Amino acid sequence: MTVSTIAVVGLGAMGLPMATRLAETFTVHGYDVDPDRCAQAQEHGVRANGSARSAAATADAVLLAVRDAAQLEEVLHGSDGLVAVLPPGALVVLTSTIGIDAVRAVADDLAAAGLHLVDAPISGGPARAGAGDLLITVGATDEAFTLATPVLDRLASTLERIGSRPGDGQAMKTVNQLLCGVHIAAAAEALALAEALGLDPARALRTLGAGAAASFMLGDRGPRMLQAYDDEDPEVRSRVDVFVKDMGIVTRAARGVGLATPVAAAAEQLYLIGQAHGLGAADDSTIIRMIAPQPG
Repeated sequence: MTVSTIAVVGLGAMGLPMATRLAETFTVHGYDVDPDRCAQAQEHGVRANGSARSAAATADAVLLAVRDAAQLEEVLHGSDGLVAVLPPGALVVLTSTIGIDAVRAVADDLAAAGLHLVDAPISGGPARAGAGDLLITVGATDEAFTLATPVLDRLASTLERIGSRPGDGQAMKTVNQLLCGVHIAAAAEALALAEALGLDPARALRTLGAGAAASFMLGDRGPRMLQAYDDEDPEVRSRVDVFVKDMGIVTRAARGVGLATPVAAAAEQLYLIGQAHGLGAADDSTIIRMIAPQPG
């Protein structure tokens, strides 16, 4: 089978740019519970549908961009669930971060229905998704990976098949998110400290970005942290509650193998505090307010 038609279910911050990118090469049908997201997708060559099932009806592959395991369960088995309509041999590509055990349970469930699961969590943010510049870590059988490769190649600048079992991609993404979550928290502390020491935060950010302290997260989140620190609401590109979920996955996985992760655990608390203060739906750069809540 050659993939020529793809259904993208979930047109959020990552799903929409991925669908747009894929539509440059493939026939893409899209669905999201938010009609505005469907309308935006249609403006970029994606064929909007009124339900997940209708989007998947003629697709060779379904790409899922959902927030968490609960949304995945609803997409697969809910009232508009895809499992009931996908033909045996269909390809399901999961781009979300939901945890190792959850993905392995889903893989077993889909295999019983004769469906292939490609565990392919993504990293890189919306702009890189739209440019085909994502890091994608994959756990999939030989057959499933071969079928999915043309799709994933269109989205990734770095495509790493970590292992042959769904869940292997999640394992690598869990390690990745440990560093991402810690780096964001560290960047917030550093910029708050610069301000508290009387330095110009913008100059501090520019200086840090030119030296050994630079990181992708500092460069990407730093400018939005300065907005948040000045009591502006930055554009939401990655929500605080996403890192509540992801850092929870990290610390649970570490406990499961008996590994201490004190730095990750401390960062997790910062995201939980942000969520408790009503920032769950805000950009994750706003956690700087939990360190230095008063505007500069």
